[in-house]
Amino acid sequence: MTTTAAPRRRPRPRPRTRTRTRARRARPEWLAPAGLIALSLVPVAAGAFRVTSLATGAPATAENARFVDSPVPVIVHIVGSVVFLVLGALQFAPSLRRRRWHRIAGRIVAPAGLLSAGSALWMTLSYEMPAINGPGLFVMRLVFGSAMAAAIVVAFAAIRRGDVTAHSAWMTRAYAIGLGAGTQVFTFLPWTLLLGAPDQVMHSVLMGAGWVINLVIAEVVIRRRAVQAPRAPRSPRAPRRSRTSGRSPATGARLS
Repeated sequence: MTTTAAPRRRPRPRPRTRTRTRARRARPEWLAPAGLIALSLVPVAAGAFRVTSLATGAPATAENARFVDSPVPVIVHIVGSVVFLVLGALQFAPSLRRRRWHRIAGRIVAPAGLLSAGSALWMTLSYEMPAINGPGLFVMRLVFGSAMAAAIVVAFAAIRRGDVTAHSAWMTRAYAIGLGAGTQVFTFLPWTLLLGAPDQVMHSVLMGAGWVINLVIAEVVIRRRAVQAPRAPRSPRAPRRSRTSGRSPATGARLS
């Protein structure tokens, strides 16, 4: 009489804990919003200082005379820009994009961006700019301000027709233009420290470099996002094809 040994059970693999996977995902996803907020701190602080000086009745100088004479456009620009930059940075967190918060915040971010771009265009056309701002910078402000407003409008139209990819791409471009003031700090700082204050031409070049750098980075992010996008899942309503579909009953039957 022979005895057969019981089959040896393989140990089941331990499931990964949710806390560890959540921690690994949470760290990288908040790097981008934190970095964008940090980059916008300088223009936000400068805008807060400008609003405070206007509210406290600061004396008019050659540098701020246009703001003292007509404070409404600059205040609208500062408030709209601060909301657009800070609240818009949080829209880059994937976990928030999957929640209702993203849609609610977007209804605030888009109008704030339009106010920022529209008031910038108004100030460019109405204010008497300092001599350091040449005709090149005048044209660039009109071009980038119009492009920012147009990108927000195109993004809104895209999400209305359900095109999430186009909406995300155009809002990223609009945010890149709006964040130009933050990047311009880093284009001006090395030049000023090494060579002193730039002349009119170099001033325009350094200002334009801030917008161009941001748009190049935005296009890289958009392309990378398109490559990493997962394939669309099958619709649950679509009938699932079985392995035996298309075969005859005799082929699928077992042989006795």
